[in-house]
Amino acid sequence: MLQSILFLLLLIAAFGLFAWQVRKIRANVLVGRDRDMSGHPAERLRKVILVAFGQQKMFKRLTPALLHLVVYVGFLVINIEVVEIIIDGLFHTHRVLSFLGPVYDALMAVNEILGALVIIAVAAFWWRRNRKPPVQRFTGVELRMWPKLDANVILYIEVALMVALFFMNTSDLKLHQMEGVELPGAFPISSLLVGLLPDNVTVLHTLERLGWWLHIIGILLFLNYLPSSKHFHIIISFPNVWFSRLTPLGQFSNVDSITHEVKAMMDPSYEVPAPVTNPDGTAVAPTSFGAKDVEDLPWTSLLNAYSCTECGRCTSVCPANLTGKLLSPRKIIMDTRDRMEEKYNSPLIFHPNVYGEEAKHEPITDLANATLLRGKVTPEELWACTTCNACVESCPVNINPLESIVEMRRFLVLEESAAPNSLNVMFSNIENNGAPWAFSPSDRFNWADELFVAEKASVA
Repeated sequence: MLQSILFLLLLIAAFGLFAWQVRKIRANVLVGRDRDMSGHPAERLRKVILVAFGQQKMFKRLTPALLHLVVYVGFLVINIEVVEIIIDGLFHTHRVLSFLGPVYDALMAVNEILGALVIIAVAAFWWRRNRKPPVQRFTGVELRMWPKLDANVILYIEVALMVALFFMNTSDLKLHQMEGVELPGAFPISSLLVGLLPDNVTVLHTLERLGWWLHIIGILLFLNYLPSSKHFHIIISFPNVWFSRLTPLGQFSNVDSITHEVKAMMDPSYEVPAPVTNPDGTAVAPTSFGAKDVEDLPWTSLLNAYSCTECGRCTSVCPANLTGKLLSPRKIIMDTRDRMEEKYNSPLIFHPNVYGEEAKHEPITDLANATLLRGKVTPEELWACTTCNACVESCPVNINPLESIVEMRRFLVLEESAAPNSLNVMFSNIENNGAPWAFSPSDRFNWADELFVAEKASVA
């Protein structure tokens, strides 16, 4: 009874702490501008099934996709045994799901095989991240310090959880064998390890309990580590894919106020909608054009920031980055998340914004006046973007770095008039000549006249 009470208190504390952290993250996301993402449930569900659950985009690179699939499926299936552990802990039972008979045997066998494969896959992931020279997309200024450590910590935790699972199963299996009782389930891996344990019932019982507690406590610690980690994407990627954009990738958003003004100029009969008012009848203050800080971005972009896996697929296909320019789409997303936690709610357990001397940013001392634009993301990075959408297409969880880039560039142009000179020349030409080129509209077809004269001369 005492063990059940202690276990219940542990669960309440763990899930309560996790819920508190999730509420802080939700509050961060909701500081963004409102955006209506309702409608099209069938299409959104299809995206979730294919992209988030089915790992569709991962298979553009076969080797990491297969390794990730092993870990992903292992995570899903092994969690069924976690459900059994929770029930056993609450009601002081032992392998309560064994009433499933052959289904339970198959489940335990699959669990063990997947557990072994997970250890192999994690070892491969560790080698890929830490070998010399490293895989190119695992390098970059944005992956120094905390992000690099975080990736390895998760790999160590996964191995520790699998080892604890085998420890529990092997001890339990040998304990039942010594007592002459058949243990429900099939254990193809643990049956190979029973010879490594001592032939002492008391010791085996202690080892089984130790493995049981280490595994479930490890799961609960892992749960509360996630909100501080890039691996929070294993939870939040599902809503992120659900709320991902359904419009064509090349379609940019328009500013409503500018759209109404242009329509009124083109059509004098166009009626501009009445301004939105507050409940007290006063007009709502106009918002700035584009985005200077995180609260100027739509909430979907802030949700993107918490869904980032930091895999670097976006940066590895970015033509600007590949040609040596400063732009890294992954850094834009990571900077957005860091800025949210710097300005609003930080993770409870770990603080990724506390950098060391190799940090990707200098420590910000004037937090009151710091912003995402220029505080973390430079205009040089933004103007390097070609808006090709390669980063959007490559992201395995449908993150859209381009939207944040365009919004910050929009702020530079419309609020600060800080466009590069080449763009200012183009803007002037469009305003004066109706085209990006420095030619009068009356001269636009001179080339055709010259071509006609040349052809006529050649015929003569």
